[in-house]
Amino acid sequence: MSSTALRSSSLALILFASGIVGSARADNPPPRANATTPAGQNGGPGERAGQAPSTPSAVEQHRLPPDSSTRQTLDLPGRTLSFIATAGSIRLFDEKGEPEADIVYTSYQLDGTDRGTRPVTFFFNGGPGSSSAWLQLGNAGPWRLPINADEVTPSTFSEVRPNAETWLDFTDLVFIDPVGTGYSRFVGTGDDVRKRLFSVDGDVNALALVVRRWLEKHDRLLSPKYIVGESYGGIRGPKVVHQLQMRQGIGVKGLIMVSPLFDYGQYARTGLLQYIATLPSYVATLREAEGPVKRADLADVEAYARGEFLIDLIKGQADKEATTRLADKVAALTGIDQAVSRRLAGRFDLAAFRREFDRKNGMLIGKYDASVRGLDPFPDSDFYLSGDSSSDTLLAPLTSATVDLLTRKLNWRPDGSYELVNHAVGQAWDYGRGPPESLSELRQILATDPKMKLLVGHGLFDLVTPYFGSQIVLDQLPPFASAPRVKLVVYPGGHMFYSRDGSRHAFRAEAEAMMK
Repeated sequence: MSSTALRSSSLALILFASGIVGSARADNPPPRANATTPAGQNGGPGERAGQAPSTPSAVEQHRLPPDSSTRQTLDLPGRTLSFIATAGSIRLFDEKGEPEADIVYTSYQLDGTDRGTRPVTFFFNGGPGSSSAWLQLGNAGPWRLPINADEVTPSTFSEVRPNAETWLDFTDLVFIDPVGTGYSRFVGTGDDVRKRLFSVDGDVNALALVVRRWLEKHDRLLSPKYIVGESYGGIRGPKVVHQLQMRQGIGVKGLIMVSPLFDYGQYARTGLLQYIATLPSYVATLREAEGPVKRADLADVEAYARGEFLIDLIKGQADKEATTRLADKVAALTGIDQAVSRRLAGRFDLAAFRREFDRKNGMLIGKYDASVRGLDPFPDSDFYLSGDSSSDTLLAPLTSATVDLLTRKLNWRPDGSYELVNHAVGQAWDYGRGPPESLSELRQILATDPKMKLLVGHGLFDLVTPYFGSQIVLDQLPPFASAPRVKLVVYPGGHMFYSRDGSRHAFRAEAEAMMK
């Protein structure tokens, strides 16, 4: 799930191509004179036999509790799953051995399997600033919380229930919360560590290290490995795989992207591609209001977006005939008032479309799922746009459900507050010098490993990362990255399309087929 606003600043491509490795380390810190051993680690240069431990530092006083592993049994339709659930953390150190951050993970490993051949899949969400709870409790984990935004309210009963569509049948699961999300936290006190880990490169390096350390910690280095990323995970995913391939000595068999953003440049304020990418989802929103919609029902719109729409768009507003033709066609396709469409020259950004689509009824459509309607708190305002009805209602129940799962079911009780979506992370994020993109790394990882596969899933009504935007960028990949090796699937639903039962079931089947 991405944070409330996708930022449009970025990172220079030369930094990505060079494969820079950050200073964070997740292995044991190098020995230092007079060092005390962190709680939960055995022996160290600062602790002699029989010596009483020194007074814990401020850092150690706020250390997360030791990992908690519990045996669980899940009764599902047609089968029973027995597995070990672990909630815990991995500490990152800098090159001087100073602690930087504790990264929290929740893992599920099925009993009675061959660890050498059993796949293991790592999940992270987006934002930046979002925890992995969305994918864990909304999609693939052993337990699930219904997150249908058209029905869920902040006061909805938030106890999780067995997930019949869990991926645990065919892969072990590891959900990672980047620093600043969930219970993951900084333990270093300097500003430099925050600047480093709240950046495109630093974040990627840290996540790759956590993946490697989890594999080492649980004796899973030989297991087939998969990476799943959602939303900003489209930036993280290819870069993490590239780091694992080239710097961490870890091969990845498959990359699964959920509602990803691969290139911020597509949605630059002055860019034309944004209008092409969003048009099919705008039209899908109208058609969904009239009845069920599948991608095949939008073939005419996709053809128009690639053809006449693009041609008239490029001609610019100086060509009044082309502009009027475009505006009137967009109005007819989307149902928006023709006069409004002409005033905006048929060029609807996200905010304008959300407000204008159902203005007559004082309703705002969701940006993460445009099929969801919500009351507009400021219907008389032309500039104030409130929150998002397709995601805001989920924050309270999903937070409560995650905390309850960790503390009651998994017996792991950290102090502090659980951050489902931490807006401060997004506000502090360093995107670099240009629009960040991961297509460079995507090309490299697919070229480096010809056996690696890519699966991309999208929802028809997602206006934040529209499916047609991914179609456009995937079409530009070299022939070696074509179907069936690279596959795009599109389902009814929004950014979290897996909230719909049919879409979740179909996507699970695609992931299982990929791992066979």
